[in-house]
Amino acid sequence: MTARKKRVLTGSRPSGTPHLGNYFGAYKPLIDLQNSFDFFFFLADFHSLNGQDSAAETRQHSYTMLATMLACGLDPTKGLLYAQSAVPEVCELAWIIGCQAPFGMMTRAHSFKDAQSKGVDVNMGVFNYPVLMAADILLYDADVVPVGQDQKQHLEMTRDFAQRFNHRYGQLLVLPEPLISDDVAVVPGTDGEKMSKSKNNTVSIFATDKEWHKQVMSIVTGPAPLADPKDPAICNVFALYKLLASADEIADMATRYKEGGYGYGHAKLALIEKLKQVFGPMRDRYFELSKRPDELRDLVLAGSSRARMMAREKLDKIQAEIGVIGRPF
Repeated sequence: MTARKKRVLTGSRPSGTPHLGNYFGAYKPLIDLQNSFDFFFFLADFHSLNGQDSAAETRQHSYTMLATMLACGLDPTKGLLYAQSAVPEVCELAWIIGCQAPFGMMTRAHSFKDAQSKGVDVNMGVFNYPVLMAADILLYDADVVPVGQDQKQHLEMTRDFAQRFNHRYGQLLVLPEPLISDDVAVVPGTDGEKMSKSKNNTVSIFATDKEWHKQVMSIVTGPAPLADPKDPAICNVFALYKLLASADEIADMATRYKEGGYGYGHAKLALIEKLKQVFGPMRDRYFELSKRPDELRDLVLAGSSRARMMAREKLDKIQAEIGVIGRPF
């Protein structure tokens, strides 16, 4: 008898143009999971409402995220691709779970404390973020949830909410386990700091050749002249090249750095060519998909229909056990 694959569930909040940090820090590790798990991926568009984007920006960011994930290799036939907003049952479960969420615990959530520390006027969407995240996960009996260190606390809160619910109503909710990768790349930006849209130090993964040239040529490097040997270990250009190149190519560039006579300009040109080689086909697919928003919407809504059937079945069981009248059976 074949063992059931564990179900992994993850979502991404639409946030605009993707860059190398997004790809190596999030998208690629997530997409790789579709080959070894029962894979659920959702567009976290309700979570995006915590920001200040207009309706048009929110909509466009959603299409950008869908085109990005598909261009990067997400295969809807290997799992379930759906939109959070197309499954309203998640909001109903969030209310039910919220009734098991202690106020004190919520005030200690990283998302809330971080917003407070920045002087943000915290709305209830930000405050309740861990509850909606818990509903996202618990609605589909996810066994495993990929999280970074910054999200580990929120998953622990999900487990706590589920335990409280199960203690009161019976063993209805699966307690998810975290999947934390210790080798996720920290990608340096053009200024040497961590790559981030907020710092305007990014190298896009879907840019024109001219845009790639401009971005890469802006990378901050050391003062050593062309003839001098250089230490590749402290070079931002080399750090990015290592993410894209083969072991032999990396060793060759490192040797050139140490021997001297190899300038940062040479390394930047090599990085540009590697960007074209690795991301060129993905970029072309992304641009093509971006021209067909109706097809992207139809694709994600087809998956959302399947997701909603599963969600409704789960929620019917929960309603029956918690004692509300619910919908007619």
